[in-house]
Amino acid sequence: MDSRPRETDAPAGLVDAAAPPSTTAAPGDVEITRPRNDKRGYRRVVLPNSLECLLVSDADTDKAAASMNVSVGYFCDPDGLEGLAHFLEHMLFYASEKYPVEDSYSKYIAEHGGSTNAFTSSEHTNFYFDVNNDSLHDALDRFAQFFITPLMSPDATLREIKAVDSENQKNLLSDPWRMSQLQKHLSSKNHPYHKFSTGNWDTLEVKAKEKGLDTRLELLKFYDSHYSANLMQLVVYGKESLDNLQSLVENKFCDIRNVGRKLFSFPGHPCTSEHLQILVKAVPIKQGHTLRILWPSTPNIRHYKEGPCKYVSHLIGHEGEGSLFYILKKLGWAMSLEAGERDWSYEFSFFSVVIQLTDVGQEHMEDIVGLLFRYITLLQTSGTPKWIFDELQAICETGFHYQDKSPPINYVVNISCNMQIFPPEDWLIASSVPSKFSPDAIQKILNELTPENVRIFWESKNFEGHTNLIEPWYGTSHSVEAVHPSTIQKWLEKAPKEGLHLPKHNIFIPSDLSLKRVEEKVRFPCMLRKTMFSRLWYKPDTMFFTPKAYVKLDFHCPLSHSSPESAVLTDLFTRLLMDYLNDYAYDAQVAGLYYAVKPNDTGFQEIMTKDYENFKFQQPYQQVFYYCSLILEEQAWPWDEELAALSYLEASDLAKFLPHLLAKTFIECYFAGNIEPSEAKSVVQHVEDILFNVPISVCKPLSPSQHLAKRIVKLEKGLRYYYPAMCLNHQEENSALLHYIQTHQDNVKQNVLLQLLVLVGKQPAFHQLRSVEQLGYIALLRQRNDSGVRGLQFIIQSTVKDPWNLDARVEAFLKMFEATLYEMPDAEFKSNVNTLIDMKLEKYKNIREESAFFWGEISEGTLKFDRKEAEVAALRDLRKEELIEFFDNHVKVNAPQKKILSIQVYGGLHSAEYQKIVHDAPPPQSCAITNIYSFRRSRPLYGSFRGGVGQMKL
Repeated sequence: MDSRPRETDAPAGLVDAAAPPSTTAAPGDVEITRPRNDKRGYRRVVLPNSLECLLVSDADTDKAAASMNVSVGYFCDPDGLEGLAHFLEHMLFYASEKYPVEDSYSKYIAEHGGSTNAFTSSEHTNFYFDVNNDSLHDALDRFAQFFITPLMSPDATLREIKAVDSENQKNLLSDPWRMSQLQKHLSSKNHPYHKFSTGNWDTLEVKAKEKGLDTRLELLKFYDSHYSANLMQLVVYGKESLDNLQSLVENKFCDIRNVGRKLFSFPGHPCTSEHLQILVKAVPIKQGHTLRILWPSTPNIRHYKEGPCKYVSHLIGHEGEGSLFYILKKLGWAMSLEAGERDWSYEFSFFSVVIQLTDVGQEHMEDIVGLLFRYITLLQTSGTPKWIFDELQAICETGFHYQDKSPPINYVVNISCNMQIFPPEDWLIASSVPSKFSPDAIQKILNELTPENVRIFWESKNFEGHTNLIEPWYGTSHSVEAVHPSTIQKWLEKAPKEGLHLPKHNIFIPSDLSLKRVEEKVRFPCMLRKTMFSRLWYKPDTMFFTPKAYVKLDFHCPLSHSSPESAVLTDLFTRLLMDYLNDYAYDAQVAGLYYAVKPNDTGFQEIMTKDYENFKFQQPYQQVFYYCSLILEEQAWPWDEELAALSYLEASDLAKFLPHLLAKTFIECYFAGNIEPSEAKSVVQHVEDILFNVPISVCKPLSPSQHLAKRIVKLEKGLRYYYPAMCLNHQEENSALLHYIQTHQDNVKQNVLLQLLVLVGKQPAFHQLRSVEQLGYIALLRQRNDSGVRGLQFIIQSTVKDPWNLDARVEAFLKMFEATLYEMPDAEFKSNVNTLIDMKLEKYKNIREESAFFWGEISEGTLKFDRKEAEVAALRDLRKEELIEFFDNHVKVNAPQKKILSIQVYGGLHSAEYQKIVHDAPPPQSCAITNIYSFRRSRPLYGSFRGGVGQMKL
């Protein structure tokens, strides 16, 4: 697979921002290349303080958004203060001179239908938010203060260092973080690429003090010297006219200081000769074998119109017949292959090939590297056929011009990042469409992929006990040895002589992008066809007008999930089917036709074994989600039973299983988008003919009694169930809590009461549990929906307190929150209701979003296609007293109807507390779950919305 990063969701056709002729633009402004189907208005504006802005006016949007990109990243961290740029990103969220109440910015965003976040990378820091349209003015005023007069109190500084440390703790046992830092570690200490970017308690507090540094003063100094308006790029997206957006931006952001700071640059490559021609063996946390082959290369950004890296990664990452991956898979050596540029800037770049190896492939590393270099040699000596470039260009152009509209918050982030790198005319298109064929540029990249330049990183648990080095920040065990070009030449010569060749022409590149005629404006899916074998739902595209279709066929097979063995065999079958189809269908995927065959709870060995074994390396917060679902879902199988089943199943078991899997089935079908009713019917009829209407068919329709249900455990009122478990990864220090409060089964009125309660409570919960108490980086309040059974859940991951004490902190928060709710002014209540209404009235951005909602109603069996309209009507009639009554009955501490399930995963730091919990008698009104399956069998179940398929009439 070609693993190139997608620079932008964002927007092509040449057009000046679709603004009326009277509007003004910055001097020397240019036309911005954008998609043909893009009706939004764009305007580039440069403020007097040199802040560069792009305004986006979208009359159809329901959400406004903004992103500020600051051309300062962790490459600018002072020596000995690792993580300072990232820490500053955290601190700017706290307060400002104009809005001194801590967390008031985040609270405002959350209460007005929005979300906010930020990230720090090597050369930029990006802050962003979205919000309901009518709140953009006030949101921007609060956002602008990040860059004008932020407050960084000593108390907040100390607390937030703990948050940064918790964030780093979360990543310590994550292989992607560990291996990325190992590659940085094995580079020049004189280049900022070598740095540790996140920071932790040690770098920002302990070592700073040892050096006599005050971290807060260093933070202020860094902010004052680095954050300058001329190094910032702002994108604002709203419903208002470009003129109004311009006035808004000029008014809110004109006071950002411009200290005339020169753009930071970091010349040179991170790798000197001593960091090349190396073979690094590293021990990962998870099972599996990975081979990463990297070369320093010319950054694609310097030739983005020619796209040489796109061309090369397309060929090396190809999966069709004759490709490197095709050969490696045929030999049984590889499970996946990705190729592309990574870790790039304008000054340096790495070209990377990442191969996931099988156990057999692990024994053939030299042959695999040899085959890779043989394929590169083939590319170097085959010329650069223009037809390959033409195909790539056609695919990229179609993708760009007919791209789905993305959420504004994603769109503004992509564009603001592009503004740092590309000239204004290419802010939207970036490097997504190569437009100039340059054999020389392509050949230059190929000529850099040599044995003389190579860095090989080989990751496997097999190396445990055979390494002699430790990476300092994450503790990754590794060894480094030289690998001479002559050695690689020998590997190339002895590798199997397989038929590597360039790909064939891609027959799936679309030529007809015309739109089908739709006779009437259809709001909801209709049932177009129903037989004893299938049911077909159909929804034409009446909103997006793109040449795309969405098709879903769900095979309801009772046998597919009837036991751990059948679940494993169904999983294995779907993986083998995808693998079998790959050689043919890869070209379709390249051309933009995506498909997947996945097992679900009603239908459809080596990599699977590793996937199951690696389950225990999931983070504690992921493990509490797993246990919660295992306890609540009537027919969920534990991972260890599925792993055990996998160990004794043979190929012959799969051969016997398949005819039985499809022996009884019903197909739920959904067709949406640019497709006519007759075409949808024809496809379903074709499927029926193949499965059911052949002379000797193994498939029979489901009888009414066999239609599948999805049932959820009903918890006991007034009782608190708790399930303690040690973390499956004994190296993990973090603990986690999931505190679940079950409230009701799908009901319009109660749904909106729950949603409103979570809307009002989620930011106070985050502020109290994370910012004030510093329990951990992950501290969330969210809704939960298990097949129509609703509730709310607190999720906390922590090294500071064990889960039992985290549970107590949740209860303490709920007691505090009572007052917030009871004392809420009527105007604030109404504002929150209106915010939720606006969120529900938000239009779908694309066919995938629309289809996800309708398919959810179909697959759950609820079929409330007008759910949003019904819930908005219920909200308009809602009174504050009803919200308080809902809280008092279901959520308040010690409420008589309250139903609690506390899932507690104990990390290594809290093993003694775990032992105490499992040996102590349960407190009053509490019940320990000691056996999940006995508990499930003993509890009543909610009724299932699913399973009525056979009874429904057209």
